[in-house]
Amino acid sequence: MSDFINKLYKNQALFYKVFLYVLTAVLIVYLLPKGGKFKYDIPKGKPWQYENLYAPFDFAILKSDEELKEERNEIKNSHIPYYSYDTLVPSKVKKEALQQVQNVFADSILKSYQKIIDNFVTKTIDKIYEHGLLQESNRLEPDQLVYLLKGNEASEVSYKKIMKQGEVRSFITHEIEAAGFTSFKTELLEVFFNSIEPNVTFNSELTQKDLQSKLDDISYTRGIIEQGSRIIAKGEVVEGNKYNILRSLKAEYESQVWSKSNYNWIIVGYSTLVALALLMLLLFMRKYRPNIFENNVKVTFIFFNIIFMVMLTTLVVNFNIQYVYVVPLCILPLTLKAFFDARLGLFTHVLTVLLLGFIVPNSYEYMFLQIIAGIVTILTVSELYKRANLFISVGQITLVYIISYFAFTIIQEGEIQDVKIEVFLTFLLGGLATLFVQPLIYVYEKIFGMVSDMSLLELSDTNSKLLKELAEKAPGTFHHSLNVANLAEAAANEINANAMLSRVGALYHDIGKMQNPTYFTENQTTSVNSHDELSPRESAQIIIDHVIKGIEIAKKNNLPDRVIDFIRTHHGTTTVYYFYRKEKEANDNTSSLDFRYPGPIPFSKETAILMMCDSVEAASKSLKEPTSVLIDNFVEKIINKQMEEGQFLNSNITFKEIQMVKKILKRKLKNIYHLRIEYPE
Repeated sequence: MSDFINKLYKNQALFYKVFLYVLTAVLIVYLLPKGGKFKYDIPKGKPWQYENLYAPFDFAILKSDEELKEERNEIKNSHIPYYSYDTLVPSKVKKEALQQVQNVFADSILKSYQKIIDNFVTKTIDKIYEHGLLQESNRLEPDQLVYLLKGNEASEVSYKKIMKQGEVRSFITHEIEAAGFTSFKTELLEVFFNSIEPNVTFNSELTQKDLQSKLDDISYTRGIIEQGSRIIAKGEVVEGNKYNILRSLKAEYESQVWSKSNYNWIIVGYSTLVALALLMLLLFMRKYRPNIFENNVKVTFIFFNIIFMVMLTTLVVNFNIQYVYVVPLCILPLTLKAFFDARLGLFTHVLTVLLLGFIVPNSYEYMFLQIIAGIVTILTVSELYKRANLFISVGQITLVYIISYFAFTIIQEGEIQDVKIEVFLTFLLGGLATLFVQPLIYVYEKIFGMVSDMSLLELSDTNSKLLKELAEKAPGTFHHSLNVANLAEAAANEINANAMLSRVGALYHDIGKMQNPTYFTENQTTSVNSHDELSPRESAQIIIDHVIKGIEIAKKNNLPDRVIDFIRTHHGTTTVYYFYRKEKEANDNTSSLDFRYPGPIPFSKETAILMMCDSVEAASKSLKEPTSVLIDNFVEKIINKQMEEGQFLNSNITFKEIQMVKKILKRKLKNIYHLRIEYPE
């Protein structure tokens, strides 16, 4: 049992990867559509390349988007609006008008004409409210039919029959003149205008409800294809009705309610393909990126980004398929390139696009556009911390999307008129969304504890709190670190290593010397040497401890692990030779192990570069009268000694690259000492 537990403990990293692999595959399969996948591509405007196709089952022919749009517009244009008629207003107005007659007309007139006037007013009001009085101006055509709703009954009337408030004065004037009441015109107008009010209003709620009901009743199909009917023959051009029938068959095939047995087989198929794609990614990392494969945090980060992109695309497709290109898929290679390298970023991007091909329609077009955009992203984006580079890259990505879509549309439709401008807008939105990569990288750094070039740029600022403290407490060490940073950056550029990381690592590699600055020669400003009062062992221990103290200070100030690696490895397992030799002279039995740095030795090109640059720069201060030949021999001697001690065995740096670093260091030191070429006498 204990052996099993020990074995389990030793292989916990592998078990975690297996768990992560299975979990990622399950989540992706869960997000994929579970219908059947239509096995034919539908090449619009091209000959049918497959064998004769017969209907496998009965299905309805779907109407095209243009047909549905035309049908909706026709319903909207022919739709009859509803107007509500208030039946209480006419009787109220009559009562008010008869009262106004009593108030407006003189008693002498009323004695002779009251009954005639009352009858005229009543009849005129009946005419005005026959179809109602509407306050609005003419918003419809005169012959437009409307539904006039009186209580629960709706009658169909012409819009022009409903009197508008602007027509009331002319109508009343005409009625007065026709009845021969011209002498009472002023009084009658006053009676009507003091009592009349609108009683018809536009019923927007009922109108909209009725319109929506008719729109909802639109049939999305026309006609039926019976099982066994020939749909298309080999060589026939896929266009017009043939294209609509094939599109309908595909939609019906993918939306069928599958039996439990079929459903399970579909899940097995999806699981196999997804698992295979993810396995290829793991094998790629294991073979070509072993340092990433061994780091579970980095593997988790990569798988998380794949799940995130699949989930985001699924949400957008379910919301509205037209916005599928708004998803900034190029964020994936951008992010992976920022944290790792371009090759891994492109490989992961391609596998993710292949998985998304199960989700989106027109999968070939989608995959082509996204893979091309991913390649452009990898080729164009360099030094992501420079904002201009990101904007330029986003512009290029958007342009490639637009050109590729334009070409696909011409191939499929055969003419430029069918290019949809709104799709170009989705590409622009997707490009703008890609700019979100910078804050996203910052979030990833905080969550996963990784470091990108943007963070390295911030750390390289010599006005940062930690570097300012180093400059105040140990000015000589700070100056030494600046020189080493310049050398390391130049060497890294020469062998295509990470120059920014090398520079930042060099700036912070000696921060441990802040604890006891005067015990290091570069900070001694007087002839008094602090080591004179200590034994060689004590002095050596103080020198060695600056690595341990540097790691403590770095962790306290939340420096990234990649930067702490430089502090930990910049002396490797070398010996503090000066104090070892001094102790050896006093005690011949002294072991060099007591004077050796704890290590580890450098395990990357960048940390190996720092070890070389640090040793050469520090030792160069001992040169009294440097010459070109002396510097060449000096650099060769120091780096060759490090190679003999096996300090670069774990770093993936080649002999050729070491020679290139030597060449850079020699040239830089000669520039520092302002040496000229020595000519023979």
